[in-house]
Amino acid sequence: MEDIVGGWWDKLARRAARRGFPEYAAELAQVTAQAPLFFRAMGGDPALALRSTVGTEHGARRGWLQRLAGTGARMELAWQDSQALYLPERIDCFPSAALNRDCYFWLLAQAAYAADSDGDWLSRNRLAAARALAAMPGLAALYRRLAAAVLEQRPEPAGLPPAEAEVERAIQAALSRPEQAVTLPPLSRPPQPVPLWLHPEPPLTDAGGQGSRHADGERGGGKDAQRQRRRYRARRMEQDQRKNGMLMVFRAESLFTWDEYVKVNRHNDDDDDGNGEIAAEDMNRLTLGQDAHTRGSRLRFDLDLPAAAYDDTPLGPGIKLPEWHWKRQCLVEDHCLLRPMLPRDAAPAPLPERLQPLARRLRRQFQALAPERCRRSGETAGPDIDLDRLIRFLAERRGGAALSEPALYQDWPPGERSLACLTLADLSLSTESWLGETGRVIDVIRDSLLLFAEALAASGDDFGLYGFSSLRRQEVRLQILKDFADRYDDDARGRILAIRPGYYTRMGAAIRQCTRILSERPAQRRLLLLISDGKPNDLDHYEGRYGIEDTRQAVLEARRAGLTPFCVTIDREAGDYLPHLFGRNGYALVRQAERLPQALTRLYASLTA
Repeated sequence: MEDIVGGWWDKLARRAARRGFPEYAAELAQVTAQAPLFFRAMGGDPALALRSTVGTEHGARRGWLQRLAGTGARMELAWQDSQALYLPERIDCFPSAALNRDCYFWLLAQAAYAADSDGDWLSRNRLAAARALAAMPGLAALYRRLAAAVLEQRPEPAGLPPAEAEVERAIQAALSRPEQAVTLPPLSRPPQPVPLWLHPEPPLTDAGGQGSRHADGERGGGKDAQRQRRRYRARRMEQDQRKNGMLMVFRAESLFTWDEYVKVNRHNDDDDDGNGEIAAEDMNRLTLGQDAHTRGSRLRFDLDLPAAAYDDTPLGPGIKLPEWHWKRQCLVEDHCLLRPMLPRDAAPAPLPERLQPLARRLRRQFQALAPERCRRSGETAGPDIDLDRLIRFLAERRGGAALSEPALYQDWPPGERSLACLTLADLSLSTESWLGETGRVIDVIRDSLLLFAEALAASGDDFGLYGFSSLRRQEVRLQILKDFADRYDDDARGRILAIRPGYYTRMGAAIRQCTRILSERPAQRRLLLLISDGKPNDLDHYEGRYGIEDTRQAVLEARRAGLTPFCVTIDREAGDYLPHLFGRNGYALVRQAERLPQALTRLYASLTA
């Protein structure tokens, strides 16, 4: 059988050449602001990011991103996988700018109601359209306009060969009446694409067309498809790392282009199906040899493991924690090992002189947040005499009705505010990126923690400071900068000054442990404040949807425990994933990282008011 991507659809592109309507084109950028809200309002998966098909694996392949023969026209088809919904960068199918723009919103609704079924292309899209129209009757007028415009451009069945005419009639019937069942006849060649429907075969399909319909490769395929999936995951991981500011001088993923000549031993205990080839990111060791036999010399990749002399000081054997498996929709018990640590070589140190002016100003501001001392009368002991009660007592004694032990004193007890705050800082490798003259992200986080701690100490609130990074599930590192039981002094400042960029960002385990710590504090209000510069990721399968869903579950667990989780981020793309993790009002984006210290203190004041 011909490659379904490189054969049939290339022939279709040459056969169905058209010019489009570029003067009426709608761009994805025109609907970017409304699209996420509309998709989620339609019931779409809130964890999916919205992206353009251009520049993706889909856009790089021939055929379905069709540059139609002999013209400059392009026909892009929408599709979705477990990570994102991909929409065309440009739609110019209709001779109306309004119709082309409306096509974006229909594709969002179509994707929101698309079910993961094994039916054929026509049935999947017809059912999705029928569900969308049944759930959202207000879309009926929009759909009728779009369907009429598409039907006007479809070929006349009478002018087609009998087999193709039968297929075309089925497509037109499904477009006209999506609520009625239609059977797709056998295809001798692919029909003209339907711009209102989702991609019939999303990109990572093996050559025989029998593998997964989805880019995440949930079903099997041949070795070529597995190798393709590995490279796809490696590219996605590299994109996420670059978004997080991580610059890698050497990428181990590039070695997958040598897999015909190099024997690779992979660590596959995190792989769901036991297939080590699919777990490309779990490669630990490369074995070099001229034949299939293992050689004695091994080149070990410890790029992520620092020398022991530079590592932090562990406290105890570690704590086992669960992790959410989003595909199984369950918690996997004892899946992660969290290791509490102290920053190595931390020495007591005063607050740096350059931060002292701002610290004084913040202390004055936060002292105003401290509860005011209030006068309490009628005490049996105290520093002041209550003159009103004393006069009343003397008058009553002269009248013969005085008490034997009157309460004639006043006291000024300190005000009480039952509040505890745990601050958890992301110390992953991405914080080593530079911010121009401001310095590195880690420097900004270090200054923010110092200044925030000075302000909290002035307010009198109970607080703790922690940092985290990770290296796979067996090495989730929680740095204790100031425990709740510790005083904030030069020892704590020294530990904050000693922090440095670590590894990756396994947020779920760190949030779960901090939830346990904060839940033990005897306070009426408990705030869990996360400072991060990027989204969850790690070397094993903890990236993309998996990491986001585990973090979301950890946040939900914190809320169920009575905590208030809140995230402060400097990641400009946080709007794609933080609403799903923390809720619409559960995060704040600081667009200028150097303003993070002031933003933290203002946010704390507003959150605890």
